[in-house]
Amino acid sequence: MGFLSGKRILVLGVASKLSIASGIAAAMHKNGAELAFTYQNEKLKDRVIKFAEGWGSNKVYPCDVTSDLQISDLFSQLGETWPELDGIVHCLAYAPANELNGNYVDVTTREGFLKAHEISSYSLVALAQAGRELMKNQNGSLLTLSYLGALRSLPNYNVMGLAKASLEANVRYMAASLGPEGTRVNGISAGPIKTLAAAGIKSFRKMLVHNANQTPLRRNVTIEEVGNAASFLCSDLASGITGEILYVDGGFNTTAMGSLNDPL
Repeated sequence: MGFLSGKRILVLGVASKLSIASGIAAAMHKNGAELAFTYQNEKLKDRVIKFAEGWGSNKVYPCDVTSDLQISDLFSQLGETWPELDGIVHCLAYAPANELNGNYVDVTTREGFLKAHEISSYSLVALAQAGRELMKNQNGSLLTLSYLGALRSLPNYNVMGLAKASLEANVRYMAASLGPEGTRVNGISAGPIKTLAAAGIKSFRKMLVHNANQTPLRRNVTIEEVGNAASFLCSDLASGITGEILYVDGGFNTTAMGSLNDPL
């Protein structure tokens, strides 16, 4: 039996076997959780169903988080088989690709700014609202994914950095709101990982090399390591932790400069 045995957890954002969401789902399955999943559109449906089957789940539901109706329908359908819900894992983020390339002030638009915040930040509280009754008094957990760009400017991260800053504030305010009901809310700020989502960031490979050279561990982290941390935060082992952003980045956020012995 794993430390998530008996936990029922909804995971949003599984898109490929290399995604952080997949690493989280795999770790949670390994530690005994019963999982449910969503897909954004019909194009992704069969792929997510196949992933879910690999983690012992037949619970796969449509949900485009830009639609309040689809969010409501998701929890209505989930409630038909799960009378209680112990966790929601939010692995969703989006910004127009053309606004992640170039000078921030030059490329940012009103439409792109609003869309990035709607999908990357607002969707977390929208999901919490719709899933609130299923989670109330379950001592459950909501978890989301952030990045250091929420606190520091980074090349070609642009409006996504602002959306992640909003998301981290969201974590703190939601923790205060839902804490009296026994629900915890936390985030993981992972180091850069080669995923499909990251492919939209210009010069990402250079970022990986720089990151590995500067971290105290001298390497980049993996989706498995993020998955293990996520499993902990959604378990009873983390029952006293809420409103926090946990860094899983090899210690990169603690440094100001890499080793002077590293090659330039």
